[in-house]
Amino acid sequence: MITLTQEAQNKVSSMLAGADDNKALRIFIEPGGCSGFEYGMSIDTPKTEDHFDNSSGLPIAVCPDSYDYLKGSEIHFDDGLSGKGFEIRNPNAESTCGCGKSFR
Repeated sequence: MITLTQEAQNKVSSMLAGADDNKALRIFIEPGGCSGFEYGMSIDTPKTEDHFDNSSGLPIAVCPDSYDYLKGSEIHFDDGLSGKGFEIRNPNAESTCGCGKSFR
């Protein structure tokens, strides 16, 4: 399960407000970044093979290849003065880079 803080729920909710009804927040990882993998997010149509969750009241889709790396993660959104935007707090990451966008 992937959870969203209240701040992330508010931001994702506003992003989904302008999207088609069948869209979800897609969270994924891909090779790259300074630590080995980097996080990605998009608004997308869920696929049959996706892990699909609605536990935070919002639709979240994660492909099977990314799910094992992301399960148990919490997504936060910070738009303050020094805010970084979305931050993924991943308990499965061995290490993360300084910008918080990649991990190993």
